Amino acid sequence: MDLLPFQADASTQIADRFSEYMADPLTVRRSQLVPFYQNLSAITGSGKTLILADTIESIRSRLPVEPIVLWLSKGRVVVWQTFANLATGKYASLIGGFTVKPLLDCRPGDVEDASRGLLLVATVGKFNQRDKEEGDRKIFRVQFDVADQSLWDLLKARRDSARRRRPLVVVYDEGHNLSNLQTQLLMELEPDALIAASATMRIPEALAGTIERLRKDKQWGDNDFVTTVRSSEVVASGLVKKHIMLGGYVTPMEIAVDDLLSEMEDATRSAADLGLPFRPKAIYVSNTNTIDGATIKDDMARPFKERQARPILIWRHLVEHAGVDPASIAVYCDLRFDPKMQPPADFHLFSQGDSDYDRFIAGNFRHVIFNLSLQEGWDDPECAFAYIDKDMGSPDQVTQVVGRVLRQPGAQHYPSPNLNTAHFFIRTDEKGVFEAILEDVRARLASDTPEITLTVRRETRGGNKPYRPALKERSVPTASIDSTDAKPVIDKIMKATQDYSAGGVNTIGGGGRIQVLQTIGIGESATVEWAEVEHSNRVTARWILRREMQRLFPSHGDRQRSPVNLCDIENAKFDALVEYNSPAADHIRDQARKVVDAYIDHSVILQNALDHPYVVPAIAVDESNLVTFNNALHAGYSGLNKEELAFAKALDKTKRVWCRNPSQGGFGIPLLDRGNTRTFNPDFLAWTEKTVIAIDTKGDHLITEDAGRKLFFIEKVEDGPELVIRLVTKGEWQVAQNGVYGKLSGSAGFTVWALKQGKPHPTHCATISEAAQLCLRA
Repeated sequence: MDLLPFQADASTQIADRFSEYMADPLTVRRSQLVPFYQNLSAITGSGKTLILADTIESIRSRLPVEPIVLWLSKGRVVVWQTFANLATGKYASLIGGFTVKPLLDCRPGDVEDASRGLLLVATVGKFNQRDKEEGDRKIFRVQFDVADQSLWDLLKARRDSARRRRPLVVVYDEGHNLSNLQTQLLMELEPDALIAASATMRIPEALAGTIERLRKDKQWGDNDFVTTVRSSEVVASGLVKKHIMLGGYVTPMEIAVDDLLSEMEDATRSAADLGLPFRPKAIYVSNTNTIDGATIKDDMARPFKERQARPILIWRHLVEHAGVDPASIAVYCDLRFDPKMQPPADFHLFSQGDSDYDRFIAGNFRHVIFNLSLQEGWDDPECAFAYIDKDMGSPDQVTQVVGRVLRQPGAQHYPSPNLNTAHFFIRTDEKGVFEAILEDVRARLASDTPEITLTVRRETRGGNKPYRPALKERSVPTASIDSTDAKPVIDKIMKATQDYSAGGVNTIGGGGRIQVLQTIGIGESATVEWAEVEHSNRVTARWILRREMQRLFPSHGDRQRSPVNLCDIENAKFDALVEYNSPAADHIRDQARKVVDAYIDHSVILQNALDHPYVVPAIAVDESNLVTFNNALHAGYSGLNKEELAFAKALDKTKRVWCRNPSQGGFGIPLLDRGNTRTFNPDFLAWTEKTVIAIDTKGDHLITEDAGRKLFFIEKVEDGPELVIRLVTKGEWQVAQNGVYGKLSGSAGFTVWALKQGKPHPTHCATISEAAQLCLRA
């Protein structure tokens, strides 16, 4: 599985910081280190598990002895998913140097075998002070059939067959849930590193001494304890949705649910029109056994059709009035029924919590009615719609549900905005409750994910639509990368890459400064000494090659736009094991750089008017700041900044059909760039008789980069409308004799860039109206 640039950067930073610390660590006593500590701060949907998996493999590659990793989560469902993904699932390829096991399956031979890393997965519930004192947990008990010491003591000693102490890294992927008592127990294991993942850094009191030592003796500041993933990069990558639509209803449940179903049907149609392999799903959050408008419990001895429990009322409305197939509906909560008054056979109830989870997931339901019990561990990117019942409408509970709907299916944004939006329909008793929820969601977005836009609807009745349709049909030729000429060059580079399968001196690194604790002697004469180890753990040549290519030319999840896709990376010679800092590793990285250069230099961008052209869809709007236009493809647009609004008004005056293009999910052109920019999303699109003009009003950075120059050379391979590029930059620009573009200091007006005699050519305009008119001269 390929990492996105921000994921690889976060993983590398944690591993680099760990290596730097372990080269000169602090000690509690001679044989015990002050553990390295790091918190991965990242929003829901950013791929925290992916980052952590890559981190531990990177750490393993730099250690002199194969480590033991204790990977902890709070919920059993999360642990089961993590184990499946790490052992044989989507993350297994990232941790090829580890054997993955449930913690309680660990045996003495697993600890003693230091030929591979050992990754043990468990819930934090395995660690409990009372259970330790009473001997109730297997981890604290001696199992005489397999060992003469408890698993707990085995992990604390963690000696391999050479009597070296293996490094222990504790990973906790929900750090805010780690209690002080659990932390105290984990510290008894004397770990070498603690790595937590949480959007908010919360340090248990048991770690206070560790943090203070690192602050005082290593002069660490707050930033040294945290590796932060910027939410802007997560949103731009397509991993999470880019809009939140928040609607408040002071109405019966039925009206809010009907609005949800109507918009869900529109989104389903959009997905089908785009040929996407998924259909949007919805969740309905409510209390379980209480009656609407009362605190008393529903009478479970009444017939099903007379029950007033809210999950039943929601289910009945979906089935009996909205025509939803009951086979597509799951009710996941502790809803109770009298043995004599059972629900219909097609009422799919999952009331056993974690015990029911596998059966629930296997059903792939499109409508899920639940209380908050389902939140832990359930992440379905296809979920885009949520009804939240009034008694669940506290700000904190609503923001928890928001995280369940933010993930984006397919990890990409789509041309239809309703597929990039998380839709919420919140039913309350009075408007003040909704306003409190709104302010809490707004505040959290501002602090955590300001890049996600928020649209608010205050409804007392249904019927309003949050999208404006295109008033005419307009399309844009598809742009894509053709790497035909790059393939033979890359093949030569791959063929010239040396084969290190036989080992040899070049596969050995220069040695690190990390020491290992080793027991010398036996019995009473045994002593514990720090020993120098010449070599680090080995990784495959494939891991190094793939990782270097991803770093130099990140694919953003699209392997069709990646040089990795053109390489025979499965060739057996890349199974070779080499040390991270060896000459062999340096050679492989150098070959990766050559591959990326060949891909950029020998690939071209093409346009094809006949190959699935981009058809402009409806656009999301915020009625509170909507600006209307006369000639735009849509009735109006919201969210325009000052410069965009000025150019939009000038473009509208040309009387040509035009539209605003969303920054993500709209029309994009792939770039051949050595930086992190992978797609050019123009601000505006305009149409003349035979030409589509893509206009960007903030293209300064593209002018000074190679990507901008290639952007103007988009070869047309089929008949049909022609796509041309126009960049608009502030001030007056000129081209120097050496071909370098420069902006005149203090200049006013605007410069329009177009292709002239095979080169990008600047033309200065005094006003923005002149610039808009010039852009449309094909």
